[in-house]
Amino acid sequence: MRRHLPDIIHDPRVRQLLRTLVARHVSSGEPVGSQTLAKHAGLDVSPATIRNILATMEDAGLLAAPHASSGRVPTPQGYRLFVDSLLQLKPLTAAELDHLRHTLPAGAGTQALLNSSSELLSSMTRFAGMVSVPKRDSFTFRQIDFVALDPQRVLAILVFADGEVQNRVVQVRRAFSPSELEQAANVLNAHYAGKPLSHIRTAFLSDLRQARSEMERLLANSMDLAEQAFAPTAGDDMLVAGQTRLMGLQDMGDVDRLRALFEAFAEKRELLQLLERTAKAPGMRVFIGEETGLASLDGMSLVTAPYGHDGQVLGVLGVIGPSRMAYERVIPVVQATAAVLGAALNQDG
Repeated sequence: MRRHLPDIIHDPRVRQLLRTLVARHVSSGEPVGSQTLAKHAGLDVSPATIRNILATMEDAGLLAAPHASSGRVPTPQGYRLFVDSLLQLKPLTAAELDHLRHTLPAGAGTQALLNSSSELLSSMTRFAGMVSVPKRDSFTFRQIDFVALDPQRVLAILVFADGEVQNRVVQVRRAFSPSELEQAANVLNAHYAGKPLSHIRTAFLSDLRQARSEMERLLANSMDLAEQAFAPTAGDDMLVAGQTRLMGLQDMGDVDRLRALFEAFAEKRELLQLLERTAKAPGMRVFIGEETGLASLDGMSLVTAPYGHDGQVLGVLGVIGPSRMAYERVIPVVQATAAVLGAALNQDG
């Protein structure tokens, strides 16, 4: 008689066998047999009893036998049970945390911190590291200056609170004199410095409606320039490091599978959408196999954590690797990297 999953997950023998089997399979990459489990699981039962329990676990969808006479490997459902209720995390050492803080120091600049984060995730896990790039709307604006390029174009130089500088070319309807550009910059700096761009765009229209006389003229001039200078911009929205590390993994021998995965890295759009989905849920997320909803990640797992400062989520970082990964190691690395990156950005801002 088939036993449903909820009926067996509370059996201590099932839990111990799954824990041992996952550990052995992650370590060796090979199917795990009953003799090996009898030797390493610490259960006072015979190999025959273990084979019966394994058959029950396979029937429940926790294990699979790649070949008729081989041992078993965990299924995505088996990994899910392991991650949710059997995993014992291995916190990073003091030396590893110091390395993270040294590599992600406050004052390094947002772009440098993001690049370093993706590289760190890859080097510490040996998988591919990903970081979604925060939209500039999320950062507070410190100062703006305008420089005329020609009668139809003005260069807007935006300085953000985290020290990053953006240059944007603004198309204008008429030529502006140097004094008009200086006045416009002074108005914007005086009224809107210290506010995020998303807030500025809304507040600017409201302030313009309320303005009168000289202020109206100044704000009107500023409006022509600010509409484009403060508009959202397109750019790199996700950084990926260490994709080539996946090529040498035992689990990634299928050329077609590798090709699909690398196409996903190149396209990035679906991966970014997946990361943005995780930003809406607090804390760590672990997607195993088909849980990602992406065919290119079949047989893979994605471990993510949001990062940010002052209670605001700026983005998500994570690691992509085979489902046969050492979750007890990868999860703490992702958690710690997100925390250190958020702290560095907080001090920058």
